[in-house]
Amino acid sequence: MSALLTAPYETRRVLDKYGIRAKKKFGQNFLIHGDIVRGIVAAAGVTKDDCVLEIGPGIGTMTQELSLAAGQVVAVEIDTTLEPVLAETLDGCTNVTILWQDILKTDLPSLRDTYNGGRRLKCVANLPYYITTPILLQLLRQRDVFESITVMVQKEVAERILATEKDKEYGALSLAVRYYSVPRVDLNVPPSSFTPRPAVDSTVLTLTLRDTPPVEADEAFLFALIRASFNQRRKTLANGLSHGFSQDGWTLTREDVVEALAALSLPADVRGEKLSLEQFADLANELEKRRKCGNSAPSPARNE
Repeated sequence: MSALLTAPYETRRVLDKYGIRAKKKFGQNFLIHGDIVRGIVAAAGVTKDDCVLEIGPGIGTMTQELSLAAGQVVAVEIDTTLEPVLAETLDGCTNVTILWQDILKTDLPSLRDTYNGGRRLKCVANLPYYITTPILLQLLRQRDVFESITVMVQKEVAERILATEKDKEYGALSLAVRYYSVPRVDLNVPPSSFTPRPAVDSTVLTLTLRDTPPVEADEAFLFALIRASFNQRRKTLANGLSHGFSQDGWTLTREDVVEALAALSLPADVRGEKLSLEQFADLANELEKRRKCGNSAPSPARNE
């Protein structure tokens, strides 16, 4: 292995040698703080028994540490201009495989089967801030692929992830994370840990994937309700869902929602941001029950 990139001068040497400048379109900021890098790997609980998926290895700073800790590392990188850099910085890391592709287009079950014999992976990533949510949701939906996901995200995103119905940051992302996983805060990371310095603080979270969801409801219907509820936060649930919800040609009337809320002893003017995951599941089940009993009728999906 070449010199460890957790020494800031070594990172700058590599960046200067290859004329690398962080690309805004890929959300690149390079970690230069060794304690933070080692802290992330330790938080993920990586051992030689693990196969780790790393998203966005960049110039290989965390990849080097993962190579030392894990049995196998598969790193997915979209920026092919980094190929000669990683060839140098990961020289001698025989347990590392680089896949030059977009993580949002990666066949994750195939990756698990190919590199870890069908056993679940651990994911470790410094996620690009501009596409954190799409990547995170894709990973979370693969509960049969991942054992845990340890990610660095913008502090503001971490606050949204950890929020409850008592917090203003609470929303669809908060509910999705809790449905699929148990979140934990591991580290807070200042801008000085990167080059170039981002304008925001960062937080490292570990999301331990649940074997089964904490609530019973049709998953697709539940999240269609949640998305529609938070797409129109300022409206009551009854008004928001009657104008913004449709699934497979079904829409809801205001009466449908008000009656379902009443059955759950919830007020007709309640907003989605006041409902817990359990209450959203109860509402989904109540509306599904009424639909199956013929209390609401199919209508063409609205185009709004």
